[in-house]
Amino acid sequence: MAHKFPSPEWLQALKEKLNSDEKYAQIASKWEGEIVFYIEPGGPIKEAMIFFTDLWHGKCRDAYTVKNEEQLKELSPAYILKSPYQSFVRVLKGQLDPMQAMITRKLKVQGNMGYMMRNVPTVLEFVRCAKEIETEFIE
Repeated sequence: MAHKFPSPEWLQALKEKLNSDEKYAQIASKWEGEIVFYIEPGGPIKEAMIFFTDLWHGKCRDAYTVKNEEQLKELSPAYILKSPYQSFVRVLKGQLDPMQAMITRKLKVQGNMGYMMRNVPTVLEFVRCAKEIETEFIE
């Protein structure tokens, strides 16, 4: 069954995939930190959508939609990846390399970029898992 991106159902499918994927668990075993995906309005997305993921030692401890900027500030995540919907779609479809997107600021990163760059295999495994979710994109 395809999950519409972005939606709470897609986010839960991501959490389940991360927690059931042995390769991700092994490669991300030293990762510590929350990542927020801030999908900016544009194209078919009329309002920002904010996804919170709590990633810890190869597991996704929690994943949910953040209601607003105020709640996001209270959460104080280690990383915020902010971009228009189309950039996230291009990464998920394999049309845009996630690391290149970060370096060229197509995906704006708030947080310790050095830590992220030292953990490129973890980032790439996370994206692989996200790409493997059966996804229906909003056009």
